[in-house]
Amino acid sequence: MILTEPINPNQALWEKGDFTRIASTMRESGEALVARLGIQPGMQVLDLGCGDGTTALPAAKLGAQVTGVDLARNLVEAGNRRARAQGLEHCIFHDGDATDLRMLSDRTFDLTLSIFGAMFAPRPLQVAREMVRVTRPGGRIVMGNWIPNDPTLVAQILRICSAHTPPPPEGFVSPMLWGIEQNAVKRFGAAGIPPARITCVRDTFTFRHLGTPASFVQEFRRYYGPTMNAFEAAEKDGRGEVLRRELEDLFWRQNVSLVCDVTLIPATFLRVTVDV
Repeated sequence: MILTEPINPNQALWEKGDFTRIASTMRESGEALVARLGIQPGMQVLDLGCGDGTTALPAAKLGAQVTGVDLARNLVEAGNRRARAQGLEHCIFHDGDATDLRMLSDRTFDLTLSIFGAMFAPRPLQVAREMVRVTRPGGRIVMGNWIPNDPTLVAQILRICSAHTPPPPEGFVSPMLWGIEQNAVKRFGAAGIPPARITCVRDTFTFRHLGTPASFVQEFRRYYGPTMNAFEAAEKDGRGEVLRRELEDLFWRQNVSLVCDVTLIPATFLRVTVDV
């Protein structure tokens, strides 16, 4: 498929590089998370910001009818390829924007899932409204959101990279704000969900890379949009090697693997569960 010019900067960011290379290091934790969600055969599941299927495919393997939606067209294509290769005809990926799910009917899904996906969409209040709208009464929404200023991997990658990139445009709302419990409660509250039906707990995703921490940094440098942008900006200022050393130091310090040439790095996130 020949991709046309991305229609907005957020789409351009996530179509940059090849996020499937990073997603491949998250598969085991994606499967483990899905296994805890009580998915039953025949359930209607929406995976919003699904990427290439890190959580969508495990849900389909449990018998759910899965619809994946992602802004990045290359990831939608990759997800459909993975589903076909695994014989998961009941898992279909579509292009779409988490702020405008007009192609999806009201009260359709038993479970609306978004693990490190919808948090990156702009207009968070609209994202919350859309997630509530498409989830049936009695269903659930489960979000996984990275936590700002957390000492673990992802928050620290973004902190380091932000020091090497221009400031965001005026009016920019950081996606990391979804990782603050009060914000999640407020946003879903504005969509009509009482606080008593919203729970937030800290959880862990572990990245598993077959290689050293330094080689894992190279994967982020080559394939992960935000890190690619940071390196491009740093190199213009002659600081590319500084950024590389900072990230390698972070990855080596956070690696908990006892096996040579296997990198294991846990990252803390906020798991938000909404009873609709």
